Amino acid sequence: MSQPPKCPSCSSEYSYEDGNMFVCPECAHEWPIAAAEDTTNDLIVRDAFGNELKAGDAITVIKDLKLKGSSAVVKTGVKIKIIRLVDGDHDIDCKIDGIGAMLLKSEFVKKA
Repeated sequence: MSQPPKCPSCSSEYSYEDGNMFVCPECAHEWPIAAAEDTTNDLIVRDAFGNELKAGDAITVIKDLKLKGSSAVVKTGVKIKIIRLVDGDHDIDCKIDGIGAMLLKSEFVKKA
């Protein structure tokens, strides 16, 4: 017999199966079994040193980056305050002061 998942509301380990629903005895939260079986593939992005990045993190650029179609350069050591993670070749979406919105590759940044 497999162990039922933890309650998504209160993280209680004592949930149980009741028909086609899971029930939490501590907070009385009920959720369908089908929802528990859905596996969401969370996007895992790592910086140049292997640290896992999350949305909202601050990062620092570790290499001068030339901007395509422009003479501007993002210099080494530029700190970026808030990032978003996106799926694709360039996996970081951010705003850089003085340059604007940009997509960066995670291999050129480190977690600040």
